[in-house]
Amino acid sequence: MDQFKNNIEGSSVQSPSLHRVSRRAIVVAIVFFALIVVGMFTFAFLKKTEIEEEAISVTQEQPAAEVKYASITRVDAKHFYIGGVHTLVGEIPMPTPCDLLESDVMVMESYPEQIAIDFNVINNAKFCEQIITPQRFKVSAPASVKATFSAKFMGRVVELNLIPATEGETPDEFELFIKG
Repeated sequence: MDQFKNNIEGSSVQSPSLHRVSRRAIVVAIVFFALIVVGMFTFAFLKKTEIEEEAISVTQEQPAAEVKYASITRVDAKHFYIGGVHTLVGEIPMPTPCDLLESDVMVMESYPEQIAIDFNVINNAKFCEQIITPQRFKVSAPASVKATFSAKFMGRVVELNLIPATEGETPDEFELFIKG
């Protein structure tokens, strides 16, 4: 029994050193695990930054999308106000005779009314000769004399240059002479 007691006592003497080793192993394992977690977050952050930089550089390298009819930034029109109806008539120079001009007008209910004109181009031709061809338009809208106007061409805001009609002119027989 003394031998058994010595074994028990001997093991109890070794127990604190095993316990100490276990503590060291646990601390080392926790530190190692923490380093792995910090490494993963650092890698994820660096990868995210790299992807963002690539996206920015790809965006900068791509040429800007070509805007159709980019040369049209201003629309000149004669303005008639007869009997409570605004009528705008004019011409827009188109790059080809196949470009057909379409116009829509919208009156926004307010006072003074706001009149928005949308110009669009229809071109179904596969091939067309490049000859600048003026396309005429005529739009009318009932509104007060103080109405304001705005214009868009193919979804882009363009300047609308309104030229007052001279006395005796009618919208059906207009000529647009712009100096300048």
